[in-house]
Amino acid sequence: MSQLLALVLVVFILFVGDAVSVRTKAWIPSVFISAILFLIGYWTFFPKEIVAIAGIPSTVATMLMYLLITNMGTLLSIRELKQQWKTIVIALSGVLGIVIFLFAIGTFIFDMQTMLVAIPPLVGGVVSAVIMSDGAKVAGLATLSVFAIVIYVMQGFAGYPLTSIMLKKEGRRLLQLHRSGQLTQADHGVSQRANTATKGGQTNAAADPKVSSAEAQPELRMFRWLPAKYNTEFFKFFRLALVAYLAYLVSTLLGPWVSISPFVLCLLFGIIGASTGFLEKQALQKANGFGFAILGLMLFIFDGLKQATPQMMLQILPQLVGTIVIGVIGMYVFSMLAGRLLKVSKEMAFSVSLTALYGFPADYIITSEVIKSLTEDEQEREMLTSRMLPPMLVGGFITVTIVSVVLAGIFVELL
Repeated sequence: MSQLLALVLVVFILFVGDAVSVRTKAWIPSVFISAILFLIGYWTFFPKEIVAIAGIPSTVATMLMYLLITNMGTLLSIRELKQQWKTIVIALSGVLGIVIFLFAIGTFIFDMQTMLVAIPPLVGGVVSAVIMSDGAKVAGLATLSVFAIVIYVMQGFAGYPLTSIMLKKEGRRLLQLHRSGQLTQADHGVSQRANTATKGGQTNAAADPKVSSAEAQPELRMFRWLPAKYNTEFFKFFRLALVAYLAYLVSTLLGPWVSISPFVLCLLFGIIGASTGFLEKQALQKANGFGFAILGLMLFIFDGLKQATPQMMLQILPQLVGTIVIGVIGMYVFSMLAGRLLKVSKEMAFSVSLTALYGFPADYIITSEVIKSLTEDEQEREMLTSRMLPPMLVGGFITVTIVSVVLAGIFVELL
């Protein structure tokens, strides 16, 4: 197969997945459709190395992952996160519930290695799935390498309908209080300041990466002396690569004493780089490289399915269903307890925790669709949006962006 034909085929699959997701308003996740099509391709006429033939070998995917995780770190703002401490506590409680329940129950039903591989993709996104899949492959665990990918592909099917149900209950509760005049400023499930932070902070930036260069320039405090015309795409790539390299270097230097995944340090160094003014927020987007980086990483994810045979898929089905069910139960119990302590409704608390199963943009899409379905009144929609959307966005940001990468960095060393 020629390189260009391979490229056309794999990118077309990603497009079909996106189109189905848009058409179904994210009820059918794009990764699920893409995974099915890749499996069909591998079981029929695709060469096993079609992704590498298309131009994304493992070395390129690893490079993209370093840049993406460092870029993720630039999105963090400690000040804005402090304003939404209730959301953060609830989101972390939900993740803790998954970890505890799967280690306490899942290890007895299945085994420790399966749970180590399953947890980071279950509470995270594409990056943690790649880390665990690659780690399992290096450890000689071919079945678990595929399992990490399948968990990532399937987790949304549990998260989407549950989130919609919970948000509709929460929305109806808020509407009833609002219409009866009982809803006050103190009744906000999560701090109203979250709305301001979301509009002006990192969550809104994640939703709208089109930040003008004029707004971005003051972020580079270390380069105030540099004329804007010299802050080219290559200079942005250079600084991202340099920060990622420093993270890698520190990881290797600490190796003899403590084993820390370079990906975890990339996240930390990205935060430091943005905080000191060496990196701007969303540097990869501003370098016009984010779309290609995601494309390459997604193709690498589906490349892991080339090892999956129909027999293997049937073999991991019990682990898949069991892991998701046990994990979601643990998430519900812990988020409900945290919500009760913080005086947040159990529906809102569970919804915030469920963002771990899909993250952005699904959290935004689902919340917006639920709000539109509950009322036609614009003022009521604004009320619901101000109380429901900010915690959902921040919850997904905390779990998918931060916690899952940290867990993956820790767990991959235990395989």
